[in-house]
Amino acid sequence: MTPADLSATVLHAVRSAVDEHVLRAPVPARVRVERTRPGGRGDYASAVALQLAGPAALTAREVAEILRERVAGAPGIGRVEITGPGFLNFTLDATADAHRSLVDRVREQGPRYGYGDALAGTSSHFSHPREVRAAVTADAVGRLVRAQGALVRISCDEEPDPDWVRLGIAADTEGPPSPASAPTRIRPVPAGAPAGELLDRLGPDATRWGLLRPAGHDRAPLGDELLLQAEGNALFLVRYAHARVHALTRGAALLGCTGARDEAAGDTAGTLRDTPGAPAHALLDLLADHPAVLAAAARHGAPDRLARHLEAVAHAFLDFHDAASPLPVGDEKPSAAHRSRLALAEAAGTVLAGGLSLLGISAPTYL
Repeated sequence: MTPADLSATVLHAVRSAVDEHVLRAPVPARVRVERTRPGGRGDYASAVALQLAGPAALTAREVAEILRERVAGAPGIGRVEITGPGFLNFTLDATADAHRSLVDRVREQGPRYGYGDALAGTSSHFSHPREVRAAVTADAVGRLVRAQGALVRISCDEEPDPDWVRLGIAADTEGPPSPASAPTRIRPVPAGAPAGELLDRLGPDATRWGLLRPAGHDRAPLGDELLLQAEGNALFLVRYAHARVHALTRGAALLGCTGARDEAAGDTAGTLRDTPGAPAHALLDLLADHPAVLAAAARHGAPDRLARHLEAVAHAFLDFHDAASPLPVGDEKPSAAHRSRLALAEAAGTVLAGGLSLLGISAPTYL
């Protein structure tokens, strides 16, 4: 967080307190912050409470308490203390740089964010019976293992079902020579219906999600609820969140507000000033976990882990979106805060698209 970021955050707190009629004083044009002097506390300090005390008919410490409640917990700020007659002292959060780096990394790597080399130099052979859920699971596991750098061979006990091609499963599933050890057997609880019937009723995306979302030892619910356009349908939720990100990007382009780095302001994609801390941090934590989730899903042959992770990302993104819009609202002007929120939203959309791709499911930009 730069001094300009901190100044804007404190100014936002003043404006919020005035709008809520907790503080009755004119909102200053800017708030001055400066490096803490030797022997002082924190990284920066501000005398804004002393400046507002007279007009507000309060003591400077009372004003400082009002502002501290609104600044504490803001992204980039670790601690806020009051010293002397009412000076605000700010200790910056060391995780802010990590958050900036994370969002930048996701945006740079795109849908391949989370791919790694955890299984590099290894060769895996998966075999499965001639059953649709086993075939779809083997295909998804193969995608996950390849994303971690392994060579993969997948074989079916019998001639593959021609309908599997409609599910994105290649008719020829052979790969590199199999290792000397016996193939890993993939045999989840059967779907109870042939591929053709599921495809005619649900289509390829809902069929794959319905087969992959439950753990392999659980029965796969394959009812028409997979087609519902409602939050209770996890597939719709994930794809809606992804489409919503693209709608934000389109809207931002019309407003001239992008998620790119703002060189003039010194802002970076992960600087989430003026954004409620909890929703933003929850989403950032899930994005940071994504590489580990992919690696674990590959090692354990469990695409359901990735599906559940995508649900969590979708929920967190929508919570973040509702807490602080990435686009200007009402008479707001596009600002660095909006650009940084948009960057985080676009990072979430990137993770959702990449995860769906590994499950063999499309990620539409319109819903």
